[in-house]
Amino acid sequence: MSDYIITVENLVKKFGELVAVENISFQIPPGEIFGFLGPNGAGKTTTINILCTLTKPTSGKATVNGFDVVRQQSQVRQSIGLVFQDPSLDERLSGLQNLYFHALVYNVPADIRQQRIEQMLRMTELWDKRHNVVHTYSGGMKRRLELARGLLHYPKVLFLDEPTLGLDPQTRNRLWEYILELRKREGTTIFLTTHYMDEADNADRIAIMDSGKIVALDTPKKLKRLVSKDIISVKTDDNDRAAEEIRRRYQIDVRTNNDALVFEVDKGEEFMPAFIKEFGTKILSISLRHPSLDDVFLKLTGREIREEEVSDVFKALVRQHGRRMRR
Repeated sequence: MSDYIITVENLVKKFGELVAVENISFQIPPGEIFGFLGPNGAGKTTTINILCTLTKPTSGKATVNGFDVVRQQSQVRQSIGLVFQDPSLDERLSGLQNLYFHALVYNVPADIRQQRIEQMLRMTELWDKRHNVVHTYSGGMKRRLELARGLLHYPKVLFLDEPTLGLDPQTRNRLWEYILELRKREGTTIFLTTHYMDEADNADRIAIMDSGKIVALDTPKKLKRLVSKDIISVKTDDNDRAAEEIRRRYQIDVRTNNDALVFEVDKGEEFMPAFIKEFGTKILSISLRHPSLDDVFLKLTGREIREEEVSDVFKALVRQHGRRMRR
């Protein structure tokens, strides 16, 4: 019996001459929250496609819950739950009807179906609203219902595609309380894609992909140590001249992030006042911060994380699985 709920070994995916995923390997133990981050074109979506059985690898191997993603697709699909980035509920139905339909599609046994639906609705605090038509729900209520639906069939792995995108901070925090409680109570493995770096801090480990390769995989705390110094961002009236002045005067590397210059220094609080006083180029704005996952991501990939549409992957999987179950 494997010690891992997900294993990926030397995975390669090519589209003609394009290598989308280049020989990646990783393992996820049961109950872990695993963050998956990468800019557009990094290979993140293709990897998820393979794990969700939508795309076959060119070479290598991947298993989910002990099932091979190529040879045992039905078992893999029964093992996973999905929460989409874009709304995917039938808003003409009630919350209860949405869950009942999902239970039928995923063959939740009849003798526990009602009990499981009630359990999920109560956990997400939607039991009192179960008969309400979904189009009357708030955005936060819809996300909670989607979470309840994704958990209904006891998935071993729950894929969360931008689970809190567009929600207000209070609703985001509440949704994460549900997710963390779920992991604690049922031991569900969480495979998370997100562009909120503070949200990624909830992960036990994070894999960062770039150009088809995993460029870093570790805990958030250890990843932040890759950027050991304080971060200064400065905007000037002549960034080219300012960058040259910083390199010449302080012998440090400077990178451009949008219209700002970014560089790392020791003891930033002490460095910045003298820098402002002595700097020869006119400063328009300046800020100081301690290292974050944003800085790690930028340092490793050379670009900012941007929105990547992966929800079509999940929608296609559910449509495909639903057709299969109805045959």
